[in-house]
Amino acid sequence: MSKRPMSEIGPMLECDVPPVLPVLPLMSTVVFPLGVTSIQIRLEQSKALLRDHAEPDDLIALVYSPAKREADLRPEDLGKIGLAARVIRSLNMPGGNVQVTLEGLRRIGIEEILRTEPYLEASVSCPLEVSVDPSRAQILATRILQSLKTISQLDNSYPPELDNIFSMNLGDPGLFADTVASIVRLPVETKQRVIEALDIGDRLVVTADALDSEVARLSVAEDVVRRAAAQVEESQRELFLRQQLTEIRRLLGEEDPQEMLARQILDRAESGGLPQQVRAVIHEEANRLRYLSPSSQESGVVRNYIDWILALPWGRPAPQPIDLDEVQRRLDAEHFGLEKVKERILEYLAVLKLKNDLRGPILCFAGPPGTGKTSLGNSIARAMGRDFVKVSVGGVRDEAEILGHRRTYIGSRPGKIIRALRDVRGPNPVFMIDEIDKLGHDSQGDPAAALLEVLDHEQNAHFVDHYVEIPFDLSETLFITTANVLDFIPQPLLDRLEVIQIPGYMEEEKIEIAKRHLIPREALEHGLHEGDIRLEDAAIVTMIREYSREAGVRQLERAVETLCRKCARQRTTGYTGQWVFGEADIEKLLGPPYVLPETAEGHAEVGVATGLAWTTTGGDLLLIEALKMRGAGRVIVTGQLGDVMKESVQAAHSYVRARAELLGIDPEVFDEYDLHIHFPEGAVPKDGPSAGITITMAIASALAEAPIRNDVAMTGEVSLRGKVIAVGGLKEKVMAAYRAGIKTVVFPSDNQKDLVEIPETVRSKMTLIPVGAVDEVFRYAFVGVAERIAELEAREAAREARRQAKSRKRAKAKRARARPRRKDEKAPRVQTARAARQRR
Repeated sequence: MSKRPMSEIGPMLECDVPPVLPVLPLMSTVVFPLGVTSIQIRLEQSKALLRDHAEPDDLIALVYSPAKREADLRPEDLGKIGLAARVIRSLNMPGGNVQVTLEGLRRIGIEEILRTEPYLEASVSCPLEVSVDPSRAQILATRILQSLKTISQLDNSYPPELDNIFSMNLGDPGLFADTVASIVRLPVETKQRVIEALDIGDRLVVTADALDSEVARLSVAEDVVRRAAAQVEESQRELFLRQQLTEIRRLLGEEDPQEMLARQILDRAESGGLPQQVRAVIHEEANRLRYLSPSSQESGVVRNYIDWILALPWGRPAPQPIDLDEVQRRLDAEHFGLEKVKERILEYLAVLKLKNDLRGPILCFAGPPGTGKTSLGNSIARAMGRDFVKVSVGGVRDEAEILGHRRTYIGSRPGKIIRALRDVRGPNPVFMIDEIDKLGHDSQGDPAAALLEVLDHEQNAHFVDHYVEIPFDLSETLFITTANVLDFIPQPLLDRLEVIQIPGYMEEEKIEIAKRHLIPREALEHGLHEGDIRLEDAAIVTMIREYSREAGVRQLERAVETLCRKCARQRTTGYTGQWVFGEADIEKLLGPPYVLPETAEGHAEVGVATGLAWTTTGGDLLLIEALKMRGAGRVIVTGQLGDVMKESVQAAHSYVRARAELLGIDPEVFDEYDLHIHFPEGAVPKDGPSAGITITMAIASALAEAPIRNDVAMTGEVSLRGKVIAVGGLKEKVMAAYRAGIKTVVFPSDNQKDLVEIPETVRSKMTLIPVGAVDEVFRYAFVGVAERIAELEAREAAREARRQAKSRKRAKAKRARARPRRKDEKAPRVQTARAARQRR
């Protein structure tokens, strides 16, 4: 129970109400003395109260609660001052609610909550109201009446009772304040402040302040209404004046601006050689424009739509023959290497030339960044005499970015395809869709599905953008797509693409690219001449190995840009000579190397195997570490691995356990020791099966405590039967081993067909060993294990030969016993082992 101090309520006078009253909490309304109010009761406690006190003479206490919900109602939050009230009428309503009519009698103080069940009950008192000086009361009443007059003028929805207040006698200022507060629409919290104001002067002040706030609110609302009406009147006035201006122009023989604009649009449509369907749409939109106000929003939408239609290349282009010699000359001049890629592009264009149309697979240049995919498309366009358009779809998640937004939306516009075609001279450009493997999708749709319509020759002859809504012919457009990784391209889209793999450049190719293309081009772009800068081959090799690690030449180009900037600065200081940079100059100009060189381990170690990996930047070394320690036979794997690589670890561990005898591993090691396999560079995600034999060698080395040769790198997937399965990216992996100084590479025998891709200069300097089984890898990977494996295999072969000899002997004896005997032939003499010994 809660107890309120007497000082909080105020002085008491002799009370004419019972000392204990049931309490009815009110959350959304406040009842004033001598006021009659009807409210609906939903709270079960309050319904129980009304059932027990339904007689007209029964008194209850009405107390305000600041709770917003019935569930938040708490007795300690009730107001300090309430109202004694009499129940006039109680009526049960449909749905279980009770409507009760109450008459307020007088203010009471809530001293103590006596009980809460089945309803609230409290001890009450009658606080004494403090009178106010008559002159002060008159001033406050005048202020209140002025505010009431203003309210009645601003808001006509107030009831007629408001007029009665102006003639009300001010003999009782407290009753006057209560009456005004009960009639004017004030917040419930403000009305409760009026109830709690026992000082009549304070009550008048609270009422006057609340009315001033209401006047301010109504004034703002009236100002908003007045401004809106003024805008409507201004619009009507503008419409009337424009109609008059139109009539005056007609009488003067002048043309209406909207009519002039519509005529200009129609003239452009007729002179532009547009198809009939397009002209019909423009005529319809121009007629709409005639009747629209130039300042209206709809007029701007129509004009923007017409401008888009007129800007598109609708005409059918004249056929342009494909000059294959020019294409080859352009590709050779602008791209070093990539002979297979160039040959495949020429074959593709040769088929298009013979067919005399572009209905065929869409080219997809797939390869690491910086390998020249975009520049290849640009060279093809220049060689064919066509415009080159490039659109990047990386990160696009909304299909409307491809198909356009419908004109019903504010700020709508065509999709990327139509927007790109607006700036070209004809409808047959070379159109490159870049980063097609980085398309996303979400609730807004699937952009990859939208691209199916663009790239499918059966559909793109009538491609419809949602904004333009007119079929546009894309059949003469040569589409080329690019991607870094094919795995992320949806299969339905990949089926429509003819993939041309663009591998990374080798070191020798990068040197030639830098000398032939990068250095001369960057020199011109930095205000120098082509021959002003020359780099020795050793300097370029240093830049490639220590300042760029990539399959392409993008980082190498940035390093060349840095050199050119430094040379340009020297040129501005008056230097007029040329620059020749050697290997020793590179670190001075570019700073410390920020790419660690790929090098093999310094010596053979136990549990460390050197693998080869393929990444988007080319080949790389992959060291795998294995360590055994006392434990319970667990296998721990770390290094941010994918599911495929984790399964490779399990397969490798199972195979090593099966071949423990061959490797000289005690079988109890697998139960008494834990095995931890770690892949360094843990921040880099790793996945794929090609590290299978490397993992197998690391595990076998750790368990057999035999060191692995540090001058041997390996790659290949492993099966549970010990087969070495083919992998991808052999060229890049061999080149990584070559750069690291490793001269021996073990690879799957099924990959021997890929050796032709490796330059002869590299193959002649390396030992490439094809293997078909893991047992063959043991011979080349372990130090001093080849002889042991050969001895064990010879011993196993001898045992197998003896088993086969015994088997043949038993089979011969069995056949002899089964052969039928002649009558004169004696039965074979069967002698026991004991008889044989006795005879000996």
